[in-house]
Amino acid sequence: MTTGMPLLEINVPGIRKLKSGKVREIFDLGDSLLLVATDRISAFDCIMPNGIPRKGEVLTQLSHFWFARFASWMPHHLLAGPDDPLPARLQPFADALARRSMIVRKAQPLAIECVVRGFLAGSGWKEYRASGTVCGLRLPPGLTESAELPEPVFTPATKAESGHDLNIPFEEAERIVGPAVAAQVREASLALYQNARDYARQRGIVIADTKFEFGLHEGRLLLIDEVLTPDSSRFWPAAQYQPGRGQPSFDKQFVRDYLETLDWDKTPPAPALPPDVVARTQEKYLEAYQRLTGRAL
Repeated sequence: MTTGMPLLEINVPGIRKLKSGKVREIFDLGDSLLLVATDRISAFDCIMPNGIPRKGEVLTQLSHFWFARFASWMPHHLLAGPDDPLPARLQPFADALARRSMIVRKAQPLAIECVVRGFLAGSGWKEYRASGTVCGLRLPPGLTESAELPEPVFTPATKAESGHDLNIPFEEAERIVGPAVAAQVREASLALYQNARDYARQRGIVIADTKFEFGLHEGRLLLIDEVLTPDSSRFWPAAQYQPGRGQPSFDKQFVRDYLETLDWDKTPPAPALPPDVVARTQEKYLEAYQRLTGRAL
């Protein structure tokens, strides 16, 4: 059974909302930003009319966990920890903001998504079947769906306000953000992924791929946005991993699989998710959090 009602939208009177994304609301606090993760869920670039209760809590608290894990060697944008009190002017909204909000530095986001793939899945698998490459990188022949790659690969993408992000070659990333920054985020992304992959495997989760975002603050590179969540990564149960087929998952693939059974053309308006799909998806998000952190949410 699901716990509570999903939070699909939030407004904070007196605080200007800068942006409303597929999941997050961003508010201007003057010298910092307030990021609030709602319980909205999207698939095939469409936001579902009903959400997944507590999903925003999972995304936020799992991001806090990873930011803390990497803090000694990867600077990030967080200005407050998960248990720190909210500023006085946000206290009246504490019930809505609790466990799903982050106060962060105002960094300048880089105009690329930093994707790392350790396994052959999704668009990478489709491209490999067609050309033997992933984002233009030549891979060994004979790999199967979900196969682990010999080494993780960095496959940047352009950011899209709507629709799919587009994979680009590393040379295009260099053109967009500059060769020095492109090299820096490639090195950081691969190090973050490999650290998390090895940790998660001990917790029974295969991190097949993930997407990082970085920003610049006073000339320094910061890890920003969310980190290694079920929304930004493919999480597979390690005990059931078997190359040569698609994998069960802890992410929203369960929702995608359900939607594929419908007579829906994947354009808005999206269909409502039935209660059993909502409950099962919530269960997967909460289990991923518990496995990775060792505690219940």
